[in-house]
Amino acid sequence: MTADPKRSVRLDWAGEGLRFRGGGTYPVTPTIEIDGDNKSAPGPMLVLLLAAAGCTAADVVLILEKTRVELSALSVEVDGTRREQDPRRYEAVHFRYRIRGKGLDDAKATRAVSLSVEKYCSVMHTLAPDVEITYDVEVSS
Repeated sequence: MTADPKRSVRLDWAGEGLRFRGGGTYPVTPTIEIDGDNKSAPGPMLVLLLAAAGCTAADVVLILEKTRVELSALSVEVDGTRREQDPRRYEAVHFRYRIRGKGLDDAKATRAVSLSVEKYCSVMHTLAPDVEITYDVEVSS
């Protein structure tokens, strides 16, 4: 059975400013808030970075589990550099992975991140092809 490739979400204006609430329409998912002013919640461009971080983090967890690493911590920090002129899209995105786990070494961590960034993370592959994607990996025990 193949997964349905179509995904749907709904976003509703919260009634003030540039605040919106939304989530998946099917299956029902928790609601998130987006604030275009970045005051009460992340704005759309920060949500895009969070989506990329979440996508690649999930890949890294799954890949490391397959290599029998007992993951104890994973954090992904993302810095995006935007164009000065409109549209102010990202020109470059840098990911900083901090990973800790039993049985983890630099080679396993770097391989997991590389596979995610270069092959599996669908959010990254949805970004414009000229966006420069870079990363570094920090492993601790």
